[in-house]
Amino acid sequence: MSFISDMERDRIYEEIEGKSFSKSRGGFFSKLLSIALLLSVGFASGSIYSTFTQVKVAEGSNSLEVNSSNVVDNTLSNSANDKNSLYSQTSLANVVDKTATSVVEITQYTTTQTYFNSSYTSEGNGSGVIISEDGYILTNNHVISGAEKISVRLRNGEEYEATLVGKDSKTDIAIIKIEATDLTPATMADSSNTLVGDFVLAIGNPLGRLGGTVTYGFVSALEREINLDSSTKNLMQFDAAVNPGNSGGGLFNVYGELIGVVSAKSTGYDVEGLGFAIPINDVKQVINDILERGYATNRPYLGVSLDNSSYSTGSPFGGGSIFDLFYSQVQYGARVSSVEKDSPADEAGIEVNDIIVSIGGAVVSSASDATSEIQNYNVGDEVEIGIIRNNRTYTKKAILAEYTGQ
Repeated sequence: MSFISDMERDRIYEEIEGKSFSKSRGGFFSKLLSIALLLSVGFASGSIYSTFTQVKVAEGSNSLEVNSSNVVDNTLSNSANDKNSLYSQTSLANVVDKTATSVVEITQYTTTQTYFNSSYTSEGNGSGVIISEDGYILTNNHVISGAEKISVRLRNGEEYEATLVGKDSKTDIAIIKIEATDLTPATMADSSNTLVGDFVLAIGNPLGRLGGTVTYGFVSALEREINLDSSTKNLMQFDAAVNPGNSGGGLFNVYGELIGVVSAKSTGYDVEGLGFAIPINDVKQVINDILERGYATNRPYLGVSLDNSSYSTGSPFGGGSIFDLFYSQVQYGARVSSVEKDSPADEAGIEVNDIIVSIGGAVVSSASDATSEIQNYNVGDEVEIGIIRNNRTYTKKAILAEYTGQ
């Protein structure tokens, strides 16, 4: 390859022959130096290229040749392997794979009579957690309360009709059963090991039509005293997003273990990130009781059905008349709508249409108040029941029996 032109070469020859040698001596050497530099750069470039394309690593008597393309490929391959290893150890997707098939969608149907002798069927939605391979499912009592029919949908889309095994209003727990086999039960954790700040996953059926939804967050607090249905419960607080329909679903830790049953969400215009779950340790014994006996043990029982009562203020008719509709209504007490034969209430002389206004001296303003007050006692306790009958007050004494689910 020529680095100078023919004209420039002839001029250099002329200078060498002496025509302008003295004047051009410095230029001649400069050009030789330039040529040398160009050749040096060429050789250096080749050396650099060789360095990047072929590297020798000597160790003892062995040597390893590595191509530059292989270096990149190996780096990417090692990076992918590292990511796969990390994924297998910590990815929440693995936790979901382990737990999501244990969570089901629940729909309960209730028939309501209207004033015109017609009826309509309404439905409610919730979630549940499979606790055995042969179809036992854990959920909230309030999810299935009053249901005439219960339907369960598995994650794979299969649907079953469920039967009620037992329930416990005190802990808000119920167990239902479907005729299925080879199901994936959840693994129950020791929830006493749960700490504030632990990462958790909530899986359920929000809005009753988004089954299998997974949300994540942290445990915000433990043993929160929350009043639900006029009953105080110690619940686990978390900030994973939950909505109506999540009730009865599972709250899982990062090991895929069930640490709680989603029970409630605090709602309001300016409320966000306040979910609550029943710690699984609080209901393990109740679950065993229901599976063995069909009911929770040591639950006090009065033996009445109740609804809310009201009277009209200022009414000259003393209440109970159609004319009372023209006066303001005030809710008070719990009206006895039925009394079970040979129950504690029956033996105490409580009758249908009696208004229970106090239990053990505590004022009762609604049916839920009465139910909650009874749960504060133990089986065998004698309790004074204050009632109103035909505008007169009475006190009845009842010895509470154990509820057996009948």
